[in-house]
Amino acid sequence: MQFSPELRERVATGEVTVSVRRWQRPQVKAGGRYRVAGATIEITAIELMPFASLTDADVRLSGEPDREVLRARAAHSGPIHDDTLVYRVEFHVLD
Repeated sequence: MQFSPELRERVATGEVTVSVRRWQRPQVKAGGRYRVAGATIEITAIELMPFASLTDADVRLSGEPDREVLRARAAHSGPIHDDTLVYRVEFHVLD
């Protein structure tokens, strides 16, 4: 799983534990393990939902200061509106 350079270290330390992706189909699976900045993360959950369903906690756990910054980061494959379906990916760092 790829992350923007400015998020990689925060993912590796466990500060960021949620990612929002605008995929056509899932690119990861629950239980999958991926290397990030020298650490290994494990996917604990993946859920398809409208962007508007993301909570304030999801925004915070994704490492973004607010919903609009998260919307912009997740929109590299096309615009994200409130009803756009996105994947909410939850993960943790393995020891």
